[in-house]
Amino acid sequence: MPSGETMSLPDDELDKVSTKSVDSPPSRSRMLEHRKSLHSLYYHPVTQVVLLGVICFLCPGMFNALTGLGGGGQVDATTSANSNAALYSTTSAVSFFAGSVFNKLGPRRTLQLGTLAYPLFFGSYLAINIHPGAGAFVVAAGAILGFSSALLWTSQGSLMLAYATEAQKGVFIAIFWAIFNLGAVVGSAVSFGQNFQRTNNSVGNGTYVAFLVLSLIALTIPASMADPENIIRADGTKVVIVRRPSWKTEVYGLWVTIRTDPMILLLFPMFFSSNYFYTWQFNDYNSAIFDIRARALNNFVYWLAQIFGSIAIGVALDQARMTRRARAFLAWSTLFFGTFAVNIWAYFYQRTYTRQSIPPDAQKMDIYSADFAAHCWLMILYGLLDSMWQTTAYWLMGAMTNDPAKLAVFIGFYKSIQSAGGAGVWRADAVGLPYMNIFLSTWGLMAGGLVFAFPMIYMRVKNHTDTEDETLAAMRGAQMDQTAEKAPV
Repeated sequence: MPSGETMSLPDDELDKVSTKSVDSPPSRSRMLEHRKSLHSLYYHPVTQVVLLGVICFLCPGMFNALTGLGGGGQVDATTSANSNAALYSTTSAVSFFAGSVFNKLGPRRTLQLGTLAYPLFFGSYLAINIHPGAGAFVVAAGAILGFSSALLWTSQGSLMLAYATEAQKGVFIAIFWAIFNLGAVVGSAVSFGQNFQRTNNSVGNGTYVAFLVLSLIALTIPASMADPENIIRADGTKVVIVRRPSWKTEVYGLWVTIRTDPMILLLFPMFFSSNYFYTWQFNDYNSAIFDIRARALNNFVYWLAQIFGSIAIGVALDQARMTRRARAFLAWSTLFFGTFAVNIWAYFYQRTYTRQSIPPDAQKMDIYSADFAAHCWLMILYGLLDSMWQTTAYWLMGAMTNDPAKLAVFIGFYKSIQSAGGAGVWRADAVGLPYMNIFLSTWGLMAGGLVFAFPMIYMRVKNHTDTEDETLAAMRGAQMDQTAEKAPV
């Protein structure tokens, strides 16, 4: 081309060049931004807590829907009570060391192991509905589930509290508790719909099949979750990496936790009562005096109330206008007042019936009975109180430390002591202890748990968590450094 001349292109070619030069880079940029936004969403702490909630929606949520029917939906509640006694016994034994298992195996493996036994448990109830002589299978399935549930709940509690900043712990607990209890709400709704036309005292096979299928779906979720060390909290801090020390160090960590933070012992009575009250509510009240569709409706509103209760107390526990200590005392006062108000109401119902006054084939209270509404409101208030109790217990542990390793040990203690209480009272119910005895012991343990928790709140809950509270992280870091120094070069 001669110098001084310029190359000219047709208008349509110029349009193509213009489109390439102007539009292509922004398209690639938009794709990268889209991928980055998806990546950030996946690794967001709330997303991971939601996934934890979904797992518990499909497993413990369905378990609660089944248990809330009273007697596992059966006419004779004895087999279910023995199964729950076996379940809570093994959960209590395993939970004490479940924090160590979590720290050794890591969260995803522990979560996977934690979901495995739920389908077996639901399948055992389907089996006894088809073959009434399969009671031993139901009890054995309960014992096996105890191992799984200990691992599941320890993983869940540690991760849920570790992903939240100090200002978010109440809200994170509320998010999890709402999703988890939505599982029981859905399960109860399914049960109510399937058994609406039934006026006898047991559920049909379809209810157990539905629970079984939903629990199978949960088995696939833990593998899709992110590793904690890749999570950035809302304040920009990273979650402490969960180390995999030796089993010897893990067992020693249990002792270190109690020795360096003995105030956790004052929460043990509160932990003990936190599953104890279910036996009276579900077996000795809901199952004892209501027919199956009334039981299903009571179950539905009970777990629905839990969602509102956990959100209300969770938001209150994160109010920035109040100091953390003030919020702790507010939660304690709410639980103390609620414990006495609800149990005084329940006492006036409990004194009107005994085990002997209601035979298994009795015509029980139905949803159309004149006094059903008042009795149903008691279940709603118990649901509110339960969710506030559990949320506050988690929040208090979260106020003591931000270290996932130490939180795993705390949660292990919580589930162990909690399950010990559950095992004892379910067995007492199975052998026929009078309803009034179980009710009064429930009330007394709840009140006593709050009395013991008060000095712990007064002396241990601070407005901010200090670095010296991260005992296990420091201990393990020192051990890792010593191991590295001894390693050959």
